[in-house]
Amino acid sequence: MTASTSVPLQSGMAPFKPFIGAQTNTRKIRRVGPVDHLGRQEVLDLLPALRIWPALSGAETRERMRGAEALLTWLESFPGNGWQERWDAAAEYPDRLGWTEAVAIQAGRSPKAVRGDAVTGLASLLLCRFVLPDYDFLVGYGAVRLFADVRTQCSPELFEAAQAAARERGMAGRQVAEVLTVLSKVVLHTGRDLAEITTEDMLDFRAWNISRYSRHKSGIHGAWDVLRDIGVLATDQSLRAALRSGQASTEELVAQRQVRNGPVRELLIRYLNERRPAMDFSSFRQLTCTLAGTFWADIERHHPGIDSLDLPVEVADAWKERLAFTKKSGREGQPRKGRLEVLGRVRSFYLDIQEWAHEDPYWIPWAARCPIRRSELEGVAKQNRRTTAEIHQRIRERLPHLPVLLAEAERFRDEQADLLAMARQVPVGEAFEHGGKAFRRTQYKYEARRSATQHGPEAVLVEDLSTGAQSDLLRVEEDAFWAWATIETLRHTGVRIEELLELTHLALISYRLPDTGEVVPLLQVVPSKSNEERLLLVTPELASVLAAVVCRIRDADGRVPLAARYDPHERITGPFLPHLFQRKEGWRREIISQQKVNRLISATLARTGLTDRAGQPLRYTPHDFRRMFITDAVTGGLPVHIAARILGHHSLNTTQAYLAVFQDDLIRSYRTYLDTRRANRPAAEYREPTEEEWDEFQKHFELRKVELGTCGRPYGTPCAHEHACIRCPMLRVDPAQRRRLEEIIRNLTDRIDEARANGWLGEVQGLQVSAEAARNKLATLDRLARNRPRASVDLGMPIIPGER
Repeated sequence: MTASTSVPLQSGMAPFKPFIGAQTNTRKIRRVGPVDHLGRQEVLDLLPALRIWPALSGAETRERMRGAEALLTWLESFPGNGWQERWDAAAEYPDRLGWTEAVAIQAGRSPKAVRGDAVTGLASLLLCRFVLPDYDFLVGYGAVRLFADVRTQCSPELFEAAQAAARERGMAGRQVAEVLTVLSKVVLHTGRDLAEITTEDMLDFRAWNISRYSRHKSGIHGAWDVLRDIGVLATDQSLRAALRSGQASTEELVAQRQVRNGPVRELLIRYLNERRPAMDFSSFRQLTCTLAGTFWADIERHHPGIDSLDLPVEVADAWKERLAFTKKSGREGQPRKGRLEVLGRVRSFYLDIQEWAHEDPYWIPWAARCPIRRSELEGVAKQNRRTTAEIHQRIRERLPHLPVLLAEAERFRDEQADLLAMARQVPVGEAFEHGGKAFRRTQYKYEARRSATQHGPEAVLVEDLSTGAQSDLLRVEEDAFWAWATIETLRHTGVRIEELLELTHLALISYRLPDTGEVVPLLQVVPSKSNEERLLLVTPELASVLAAVVCRIRDADGRVPLAARYDPHERITGPFLPHLFQRKEGWRREIISQQKVNRLISATLARTGLTDRAGQPLRYTPHDFRRMFITDAVTGGLPVHIAARILGHHSLNTTQAYLAVFQDDLIRSYRTYLDTRRANRPAAEYREPTEEEWDEFQKHFELRKVELGTCGRPYGTPCAHEHACIRCPMLRVDPAQRRRLEEIIRNLTDRIDEARANGWLGEVQGLQVSAEAARNKLATLDRLARNRPRASVDLGMPIIPGER
């Protein structure tokens, strides 16, 4: 069955054509109603048995009976073995008139006279389930009373329980109505009672909903949760959790890259399984994409038939050339930024197999020469330095603007809180002023029909009279608060974004100092990237922010609600905990997502109007606050090794890469160091020397002059070698005394010969030591002469910037 084109009706009713949507095409077998085989009169005889029938007036029952009979008579003109097949055939009816007009023509009456009868008659027939309509038709039909009658006709007690469960979850009146409407549509479409609805039915409705609206319509998640609460759906997962696939297996990840060669595919799977336990899922997916996709699948695509890791040189070189640039629509794009990282992973792949082959015979056939030489990765250090320099420049550009961002976040939060409080005091339809602007309190259309018994807070909708823009102050004030809380927490703690979103009420603990007995508050940061738990001292400013967060999210009983956070990188859902950064989405408690945090920060920045040096809007990421936090702390005097512990870094090099040192900070810090050092040293060391002390200091340098050059012993120290200068390593030989040194060596040689001739063996040993020391000093002179530049180079005078 296929959907036909909708035709607008002059009467304003929905056309008959759009029965069948994408949802029906997914069904292998078309379901039919329980009365599909009955004749026209037998179906009409079922109408008085409906539960709604006794409550109708005589005129209403006659109207419904006439409309039902006319509709059935019209459907009998179409081919089919039952009412469902005739209904489907009518969907392909070539006449471009609407279905009410078509029924009127069949009955020989005017469309205006038949319209009301046909609509109410069809509603009664649908309650009898003579056909199972498509969701598209139910949307086009748009009869709200039909869905209310469904709840009376089909499982009324269970529908009442569903309504009570929805209110128990805290849903507002409109949200409850949307949930009941979704359930009514599913009951009509499937032909099942409410107690018989399955998870497949709800997932089918969701699939149709996305195919029609390209997004979730309101009510789907609520309907799923309500069916769980009343015991219809045998699952403990929410719809969001049910739709999440979780972590894919290694086989699934490799299969996504379409590796053709079977043995190589099995090799990749086994290698990746060896690496997987020591990696987080996000890094593992990246490694799989590199080895199976960027590396091997690319080689198979350009060089079919290769089945060995021992790649020919021309094949490896061709792959490296393709790797150098990204591909966009079959053409070369920009230079690939992660090229060295890809080369490093592939090289590690080859080297790991070579090493493992010594222990496991499985790897021996696959051990091959690595196509990537070590020299090809020499640019990694240079790239890292370039990246570090870019990060430092980024922080230098953003840190001075941080006070402006903080002030704007706090100002907008206070402004929206005051505006919301004022708007709540103004009746709907009246105008008021706030902050020099004129507003009018308005409302959504559905609120005009709200009952006094409906649950949930009313939206506070206002219109800016100067621009005509409407805004829901509840949402705007909510975003303003969380933007302020997020920015303040990030800049006071330096935590990563995932660590921020995983903060719970349980992370706030107290610690009593053992020496003073003072109680200090601490913030416990759960393991994340570094897999290491750490504690942060809660400053008064941070304590104020966290207190405001806790007060905002508390329930009426004073407890922080429990919520589960889904990690999009690891693709796992955590346990239900009292998370701090949670907000109420409708009736659900949801942890703020990373995308939402980025949007809140960007919206705050947009209001400040800050720009970079190029005049473009300045952009902050959550990780920028981490770098600014540690840069500000270290320049303020915090030791680097303490900063590393606060950030959770295992290496000081990682922490130092975060530090963006300003030029004036460098000068100021060094001067501070000198002043501190002088303050800690004895004052006598910095007094002016006396005449006698200065003469003694000068005589020391005069006494260092010896036959062959200069003695390098420190001031105030005696000669440690009893003036045996030729042996002393402190002697600095003057090149002008080379001839004298050669004469000393010849003299020592002659004396050694004389001592041997006379049998003075003890003297021989001493003379040999002196001769060897003299030869070493002569060799040092020759080496210095070879390294001395032949001509002097004029470097010019240095020019200090800013001076003329």
